[in-house]
Amino acid sequence: MPTKDLETPRTVLAIGAHPDDIEFGCGATLAKWAAAGCEIHHVVCTDGSRGTWDPDEDPAELVVTREREQRAAARALGGRAEVTFLRWPDGELEAGLRQRWQVCDAIRRVRPDVVLGHDPWKRYRLHPDHRNAGFLVTDGIVAARDPLFFPEQGAAPHRPSTLLLFEADEPDHVEDVAATVDTKLAALLEHASQLHTTMSVTSDASSRDAQIAAFEARIRARLAEAGAAEGIPAAEAFKRIDRL
Repeated sequence: MPTKDLETPRTVLAIGAHPDDIEFGCGATLAKWAAAGCEIHHVVCTDGSRGTWDPDEDPAELVVTREREQRAAARALGGRAEVTFLRWPDGELEAGLRQRWQVCDAIRRVRPDVVLGHDPWKRYRLHPDHRNAGFLVTDGIVAARDPLFFPEQGAAPHRPSTLLLFEADEPDHVEDVAATVDTKLAALLEHASQLHTTMSVTSDASSRDAQIAAFEARIRARLAEAGAAEGIPAAEAFKRIDRL
């Protein structure tokens, strides 16, 4: 049987491959916890520079735009901490030692009770950034907890209590997010540069409102499906790991 609703943590760290991944994966859960007094932190691994279908887009300008949007989205969820951007090139993120050092450093600095990230074992996943970001979360937790990893960081080791992996094929934990669905949607819409690429909203002004409404309906339906088995109107589902 799935577990439900962690006790509100004091501090959480959400780690995503790209700007907007965290909002898609766990935005409503973060908003719920933030409203209850939790301090939420974001780490974004890539620079988002290829997040467009427009070949004439300036990648450098897109990086600036996406970071601005990510900060606004984090604030919309109730985050008050500065977003950490690792700025690895979009599409080229590796689960390497240097990247693990950075994630370990973030965990030791933030000292979260709960870490959230991509499930790296999701079957048939195409995007390498999502897969590698997931492994960086798991590998970074191992490094952060053990004192002989990266002692030059000068921070004490830290072992989170729980890891929640979103996008999991076999979730075993749900968070009731019925009260924060609208907040999740508001945060997602802060990522205006992604309206076309991830939300299927075109630049056609005559149908824009209807397309946004259709996107919101898809997100609501997805959350309703995740909660239905547990009798919850809306839920976000995760693979939960406590033995860290």
